[in-house]
Amino acid sequence: MSTRDTDAGSIVVTGARENNLKDVSLRIPKERLVVFTGVSGSGKSSMVFGTVAVESQRQLNETFTWHVRDRLPKHERPDADAIDHLAPAVVVDQRPLGGNARSTVGTITDIYSIMRVLFSRHGTPSAGEAGAYSFNDPQGMCPRCDGLGRVVRLDLGKFFDTGKSLNEGAVNFPPFGVGTFAWQLYAESGLFDPDKPLREFTGREWDTLLHGKGFRVPRRNRTGSMGHNAYEGLVERFDRLYIRRGPGALTGRTGEAARAVVSEQTCPECGGARLNRAALASRIGGRGIAELARMEVPDLLAALGEITDPVAAAVAAAAVTRLRRLDDIGLGHLSLDRETRTLSGGEAQRLKVVRHLGSSLTGLTYIFDEPSAGLHPRDVDRLNRLLLRLRDKGNTVLVVEHDPGVIGVADHVIDMGPGAGARGGRVVYTGTVDGLRAADTPTGRCLRRATPLKGAVRRPGGWMGVTGARTHNLKDVTVRLPTGVLTAVTGVAGSGKSTLVMDEFAARHPGAVVAAQTGIAATRRSTPLTFIGAMDPVRRLFAGACGADPGLFSHNSTGACPGCGGNGVIVTDLAFMDPVTTTCERCRGRRYRPEALAHTLRGATIADVLEMTAEQALAFFTGGGAERAIAARIRALSDVGLHYLTLGRALTGLSGGERQRIKLAGELHRTGAVYILDEPTTGLHMADVAGLLALLDRLVDAGNTVIVIEHDLEVVKHADWVVDLGPGGGRHGGEVVFTGTPAALLDHPTSLTAGSLRADLGH
Repeated sequence: MSTRDTDAGSIVVTGARENNLKDVSLRIPKERLVVFTGVSGSGKSSMVFGTVAVESQRQLNETFTWHVRDRLPKHERPDADAIDHLAPAVVVDQRPLGGNARSTVGTITDIYSIMRVLFSRHGTPSAGEAGAYSFNDPQGMCPRCDGLGRVVRLDLGKFFDTGKSLNEGAVNFPPFGVGTFAWQLYAESGLFDPDKPLREFTGREWDTLLHGKGFRVPRRNRTGSMGHNAYEGLVERFDRLYIRRGPGALTGRTGEAARAVVSEQTCPECGGARLNRAALASRIGGRGIAELARMEVPDLLAALGEITDPVAAAVAAAAVTRLRRLDDIGLGHLSLDRETRTLSGGEAQRLKVVRHLGSSLTGLTYIFDEPSAGLHPRDVDRLNRLLLRLRDKGNTVLVVEHDPGVIGVADHVIDMGPGAGARGGRVVYTGTVDGLRAADTPTGRCLRRATPLKGAVRRPGGWMGVTGARTHNLKDVTVRLPTGVLTAVTGVAGSGKSTLVMDEFAARHPGAVVAAQTGIAATRRSTPLTFIGAMDPVRRLFAGACGADPGLFSHNSTGACPGCGGNGVIVTDLAFMDPVTTTCERCRGRRYRPEALAHTLRGATIADVLEMTAEQALAFFTGGGAERAIAARIRALSDVGLHYLTLGRALTGLSGGERQRIKLAGELHRTGAVYILDEPTTGLHMADVAGLLALLDRLVDAGNTVIVIEHDLEVVKHADWVVDLGPGGGRHGGEVVFTGTPAALLDHPTSLTAGSLRADLGH
């Protein structure tokens, strides 16, 4: 076989230099499941997403006409000498599904679209075409709530202090407060005694105050002269200004005040079903489309299986095929009406995978960013079967992963490292999984390591409780969580972990420090230093040292280089062609104008500080006072394993694991607190998990209480206390299966987490 034929069977990357990649060249075999491993920040994402995926999408876009390309996302050519033998890439990354209140599991998977077609052809009585069954279409949406299923109403209990009079400020809404132009319409109308407490108003006075209209009352004009204005009750006026105008009226400063006095309720007309009466009246086998959309996947499969009409059965079969894929990947506890914004990170990630399983295309490159995120160990096998199914269709599957279970089924492994940041960016191993287990790399050493249960657990200092929790699928749950220890809350996806901890427990303990899975705001101008809140103190430190304005030391303010506006680079949009990014010639990429760089602190300019790693910055900020406070915040970056991160690096260039840890670093400044962490191991290499556990130990030993929602068995084995929910997901979950030490969990006969723990320990 010729060299050319060998190359054609691989994606060939030559001289890749994106981010921290150090002139990397490698071959990635096609039509194989290839897993990229390595510590967080080692260069995995830079190679897979920043190089291979970007170039594949960029070249694919070049096949379209310029008119079409101008409407597509623009990708710059990655920094590499050559990337050959690419195939079209389908990228499934870690970005949240997003979506607003109109985005549901049914709409994101297109299953609800099939259901709409089914009802338009077979529903009795028919409401019309498919659009008549859509809550996002004026033909089908409920006219009262516009298809949202909920209505916003003025909450009179929040709006009024009935113990006060109008003159005393009975209206708890600043835009209608004492002295305002609106307040005069009521207090000076002559209809009410302005010194009379509202609780003493008669029924007729209340009705007039709230809903009166159709007449005029005297009112002082802005010039002081008297005139007459149309009267409008307080509720009528508020609804017109803030509710009937839609969500946009509840934004901004006035909108914030309005949100404080309203409450959201189920729509009284559609009962939360979102649809109008005609759509809700339509039935198939005695069930309406909204009723079917509320069912969990297994129940919906059974209901659709009862349809025998030949035409309708063919449509139902299309929905059944997609629903079975949801069940296969462990999402059987979901319903089609579940809003996508309420999904956990793991659920959202798997929904993305499901969307591609029905494709009959071959020869594609599927690229996944840690698809095991949020998966209970029981469900990893299901994920592996789906990845292998994509491969067996003749596709190349590239996966950035840390989970040993996913690594174990790879046809080929590429290990990046050896370290993170400047210490990474190289290929340290390429070959089989067995070869990786024997390799002297951080990944190889972790795969060989067998961690036992922690020898001694801490004793609780006290207890915090949740009583009678019934949110979502929780079944009147009452549980005690210990203080002064590390607690792991476990259970399969959909078992109720996040609902119990993030909703119920956090609501009862509002002072808790919560690090959720929501993404961090990342722009080209945001940096680790700004995110941890240390940039302003650093600017003030420089300003105090030289007597200048602090704004001079901000690349987002007066200190910005006039050539690039403080970006350090200039992006040239070439319309139909790919954009070109060049380093700014005036500041040479340092972002600041010369006047700012003329000032130094112990020989370092502000740009020098931003080019320091967290480790270097700790050695620099060794003074007292303000420097000690700055160092404490920067030390948090080192505490979460980001010692290698440059303080001025754009957050847009960080990996998913780095973003998760920088978010945690922003919260590590309290003692005696309760910390709630939602899957903090997301994006972390096995070696990084050890560092995270050391950090959690330090938090507990400093007098804090730490509660983590986790699937990672290393965290479960290291915990002092475990709360396991289940036994299954959805309506099969919502119960406390076990509470106690990890050692006691090991002996539990029915817990799925216990079974995974026994398998991990070889019991």
